[in-house]
Amino acid sequence: MTVFTALALAGCKKDAPTGPPPRANDAIEVPPQSSTIAVPVTADLSALSAALESEVPRTLWTIDRQDETCVASERVKVAFVKLKTPKIKCDIAGTVTRGRMTFAGRGQRIVVTMPLHAEVRAQDIAGILKQETATGDAIVRAVVDISPDDNWNPRGTVDIEYDWTDAPHVDFLGQRIEFTSEADEKLKGVVARLERTLPRELAKVELRREVERLWRQAFTSLQLNERDPPVWMRITPERLQYGGFTLDGRKLELKLGMTARTETFVGDRPPDPKPAALPPLQRLEEQAGKLVFFIPVVADYAQLEPVIAEALAKRSARPFAVPGIGPVDAKFGKVEAYGTTENRVAVGVTFTATPRDHDVGSARGTVWLTGKPVNAENSRRVGFENLSITGDTDRAGADLLLDLANSPGFAQTIAVALVQNFEGDYDELLGKIARAIDNKREGDLLIRAQIEDIETGRLRAAGQGLYLPVRGTGSASIMLSPN
Repeated sequence: MTVFTALALAGCKKDAPTGPPPRANDAIEVPPQSSTIAVPVTADLSALSAALESEVPRTLWTIDRQDETCVASERVKVAFVKLKTPKIKCDIAGTVTRGRMTFAGRGQRIVVTMPLHAEVRAQDIAGILKQETATGDAIVRAVVDISPDDNWNPRGTVDIEYDWTDAPHVDFLGQRIEFTSEADEKLKGVVARLERTLPRELAKVELRREVERLWRQAFTSLQLNERDPPVWMRITPERLQYGGFTLDGRKLELKLGMTARTETFVGDRPPDPKPAALPPLQRLEEQAGKLVFFIPVVADYAQLEPVIAEALAKRSARPFAVPGIGPVDAKFGKVEAYGTTENRVAVGVTFTATPRDHDVGSARGTVWLTGKPVNAENSRRVGFENLSITGDTDRAGADLLLDLANSPGFAQTIAVALVQNFEGDYDELLGKIARAIDNKREGDLLIRAQIEDIETGRLRAAGQGLYLPVRGTGSASIMLSPN
């Protein structure tokens, strides 16, 4: 498979025999491009829930107070005479219990809700009534503002509020006896305990460990296509940003955006980038998952050699028409391709040429075709400039080999094989990449991405390979997903 197309070859010139063109050793320079990839990281709050359940007992407090004033003395006017009613004494006893705590996410907050149920008994009321029982219910809400600190450790500030949905009371002799003040006094201790416990237990959530594990594993090279041709994408994370969280049951999911550089290679697997230390937390300033990627589609020259050899082998079934010589049979052997100076491609072909109508014998040697591939931006039609053919042959057969190499059949065969109109090949390559990264696993790392728009740049031949820059937009997410 090739990675570019050809216009018609023209202007080939026959030079004096010479050795192979010099090899270029320049590397491909990829312009910096960054993307903010969505990186959801989950933390299990089951331990926090269990800690609160353990820290806060089911029975929050008991009340056992003797000879309390249930109803205070009041002055009432009867027949123009003011009388003072007696105090009503009683003994107060009871318990307040809590129900199951629940968690919910609300914006950047966690809301812990704890229902309370009070059962208070007024005993030996004024020495008349033996006992009256009052029940009441309250809701305690702990609102936790949570966010990781600069070292990715979770921190939270707590604001606790409560209200009685049904205050504990009894009715006696037309009087309402409430026990809210007694319950409120005890409730202050529970609030204080929650204020201490919540931040402490929240700090135990191993958030940094999960973030660090994802960050470290994201420095990787993923295989997008196994063969025809092999395609790899290398990910190099640069920054990690925090953009809030959502809560689903006991699962806390942080919304993170990872700024990363992505590169795509055609050929052998590139080395994985060396992991850097987890950077300090930064605030997310744009929507996570917005992918702007720059793909340097690099064709290893070794991938081109069998393509050219196959095309020449098929063409050798017919003789080449060489001006002034007539039909010439050719048998092709080794094909070598590499980058040479001035951003040109060099293709060396070793072959034997035998004229049919001239008894001059056969000539064997290597002919070199060099040229600079050119194309317009957003065009995948590519041609050659400054095309040149030189030879490395025995002197007796030099002219014959060079004449054959300059014949239209030879040049066009290499051109079609090397730079054919590759609309189908290009679309197939991007289609394979798009399908591959739609749901790609690498160990515990799961990558999902969609390519939405593509722009192509100008082709360049370098020592490292033949390089077509591709810029695109889409969406992507990376997450840890154990097998």
